[in-house]
Amino acid sequence: MCKDDVTMAIIESTTAVMDSTLNKALPNFKSEFEVLSLATGSSACAVEYILELDGFNAPTVVDLLTQRFHNYVQLYPTRGAAAELHNSDFMDMIYRGWGYIDQARKLLNGASGKLVPKVSGFDVDLEPIHQNEVIMNPQRYTYPACAITVRFSSLMRLADYPCLLTSEPVTATMMTNIIALHKENPGSPARTCKNCAAASLVDFRHNHCQWREAV
Repeated sequence: MCKDDVTMAIIESTTAVMDSTLNKALPNFKSEFEVLSLATGSSACAVEYILELDGFNAPTVVDLLTQRFHNYVQLYPTRGAAAELHNSDFMDMIYRGWGYIDQARKLLNGASGKLVPKVSGFDVDLEPIHQNEVIMNPQRYTYPACAITVRFSSLMRLADYPCLLTSEPVTATMMTNIIALHKENPGSPARTCKNCAAASLVDFRHNHCQWREAV
């Protein structure tokens, strides 16, 4: 998966955004929950921002993958039960990032300057994306004058396995530690609406969700 230079650069720059954002926020954390929220939120912002560099955004991708879902289940009715698992994770991640980025763009109000989305009140540092030579030079990986979907196509390579973007090595470790610190509160299943992207932007599925009954 990472043999492609652009795919690897997406993982590297997303990780760098998370690293830089967490380190800059370090003096201001008040709980371990804030660290987890900012870790996942900053990476969501990073991936959405890379999408937007090519003129795409979460609503566009969620619509595309949802339409594909309807076709896919008809073509492969006996597909594995987890076939769409990671696509759903990918959509949920970029949908969350889109919310933060969209708000930041509105606050910028057309003025020049850096785009600084906020997650739980903390600034997200998107500068590592601009500092990534591969991400900022897509013309090197296709016909130079038409390099308008290079980054998007590499992101789609990650849509089937977004775990290195969210990033699972970080979130799984942090969740393990948080659950260990709060043994009285079961960590799974999550006691909240996940605000699923597919149910929020395209299909009317919220009325079929039974998360309250499940927990």
